[in-house]
Amino acid sequence: MGPLVVKSKIRELVEDMRFSEEFFEALDEKVAQLVEEAVKRAKGNGRATLRACDL
Repeated sequence: MGPLVVKSKIRELVEDMRFSEEFFEALDEKVAQLVEEAVKRAKGNGRATLRACDL
């Protein structure tokens, strides 16, 4: 799977900082982890739809 995070959008969000490539790799991992946990929570509640509350 490719990157989950759009680097240019993160750079727009934080204009006064520089980013290492490791930051984006770690951010992608964190996003993937959050989504996986949300899927488990939704399935545990008998739903096939992810909601904000699953995060």
